[in-house]
Amino acid sequence: MSKFTEAIKYVGTFKFWKELVIMTLGMMVCAAAVYYFLVPSKLIIGTISGLSIVLANIFSHGEGLSIYIMAINAILLILAWLLIGHEFGAKTVYTAMILGPLTDFWAWVMPWENISNPNLTTGSPSVMGDPWLDLCCFVLLLSASQALMFSINASTGGLDILAKIVNKYLHFDIGASVSVAGAVICCTAFFINPFRMVVIGLIGTWINGLVVDYFTASLNRRKRVCIVSKDYERIREYIINHLHRGCTLYEVIGGYSGEKSIELEVLLSKDDFSNLLAWMKENEINAFTTANNVSEVYGLWFSTKKRKELQEQMDKR
Repeated sequence: MSKFTEAIKYVGTFKFWKELVIMTLGMMVCAAAVYYFLVPSKLIIGTISGLSIVLANIFSHGEGLSIYIMAINAILLILAWLLIGHEFGAKTVYTAMILGPLTDFWAWVMPWENISNPNLTTGSPSVMGDPWLDLCCFVLLLSASQALMFSINASTGGLDILAKIVNKYLHFDIGASVSVAGAVICCTAFFINPFRMVVIGLIGTWINGLVVDYFTASLNRRKRVCIVSKDYERIREYIINHLHRGCTLYEVIGGYSGEKSIELEVLLSKDDFSNLLAWMKENEINAFTTANNVSEVYGLWFSTKKRKELQEQMDKR
């Protein structure tokens, strides 16, 4: 089967359309964050949108922001193709190229001029009335959008592409690459902003990285559950047959009693963990249970779709 045929077949799947909707909604949130919290106050965060605001104010008095965003992203996508290789798929192209038009969409739906207030410090336009509040709102919305993109193996484009180029040719790790690229973009704000606003932008770039990590960890969080119980066999059967998760059994020795017992360890989602606790309580199972959060899981982890398939197989038996 050719790559073109595979692509056509993929377009007809539910997964394609679900991810397309998620990417579009995520980029709408990103565009709203840029349009309402960066454009009015000219607050420059280390993003391609921030660089576009600088260029728009230098060359066209703040007009045509979407054109600058699209142009820069297009240039970066071409450079990525030439300098890095075929790493960036259709997802990155799509998200990078719709950001500009979506900022125009928000300008059409509700122009920021209708809801802005004078900046309490400088008197310049600001939706929240203060650059720090604009910064907080922007970072929260952008980080949520980026985390949503990462959850489906996509990105918002722009700075991610620039960071990859820095990573390959300057040999920085990807985290440092993002920081370097973001800091350079923030410094371009000296052309249009006072020193104070540039510093706020640098702080915002750093906070954005922290908040993205938090949102990403929250989306991927799992529970590592350890259970010591004489009814471990019933618990194991419930986990395998009803929750459709794997588990590991260890022989342990009680430090106080010296008795040998079995400890059961399993990784569960939050819903699975709640269901397990409810089942154990309903069946009056005595157990010593501990749980802690795990932010990343690699290897075999059954998706909802795979678990449904396993359930159907079990029902047929």
